[in-house]
Amino acid sequence: MTEFDTDDPQAPTNSLSPEQARSEAADLQAGISDLAGLVAGTLGLPALLSAMADFAVRSIPGADGAGVTLLRVDRVDNMVEALAASAPFVSQIDEIQYSTVQEGPCITAALERRTVHSGSLGGDKRWPRFGPRVGRLGVHSVLSLPLLLPDQVVGAINVYAHRKDVFDDHAAELGELFARPAAVSVHNAQILAQALSLTVQLQTALSTRGVIDQAIGLMRGRTGCSADEAFAHLRAISQSEHRKVAEVAQRTVDEAVRRARARSTSPEPLAT
Repeated sequence: MTEFDTDDPQAPTNSLSPEQARSEAADLQAGISDLAGLVAGTLGLPALLSAMADFAVRSIPGADGAGVTLLRVDRVDNMVEALAASAPFVSQIDEIQYSTVQEGPCITAALERRTVHSGSLGGDKRWPRFGPRVGRLGVHSVLSLPLLLPDQVVGAINVYAHRKDVFDDHAAELGELFARPAAVSVHNAQILAQALSLTVQLQTALSTRGVIDQAIGLMRGRTGCSADEAFAHLRAISQSEHRKVAEVAQRTVDEAVRRARARSTSPEPLAT
């Protein structure tokens, strides 16, 4: 798993007052520390993305809401693998961007591997279908930060504000400082989720193997067929009924158990 440094980040400064610069640096440090806690924790991927969206709102000045989206940029359709939002209006924007118009700042940021921001979405010509729809929701500023690893893009963080011209270059620099460890957190969570999924698949395979072997044994005992022939018969039934082989095998075993119990409880005929 990838590691990242949580030492005190030096937040970029421009015309900020010393007090404001210290406050924003503290917010950013807190957000990055929270991300480090996520990496060390046991949250599943959906919960991690949701927490990350909340941390982004606290870390990036001017943010009213944020979303985190995992993308597969090598897919033409259905790019979105997972997403989370810090507020209902962000979920509405996600629906517009990924389902309704399939264009927007997150997709641009991920495809072009660069930070994208706009202070007037309603009139932004880069996204002629996305921008006006979002503007009508009363959301006018966006900052989209790609989640970059050395060899891939895993997604993007999208930060929104209701007012216009909220995110300047300074906010973008702060956002990029947050996005770097965020990408590592997401990558590590994906690796863990894949490992857990594989474990479940292996456990399922082991548990179903036993019942399939039982069904094969029952069929061999009844018909005298070979193990391969019995399994071929189970598979033929599963295909004709559009059911899994394990389900057919379980039904075969259950029926055999019911017949055996019925025989054991049936009264014996009286002797004459």
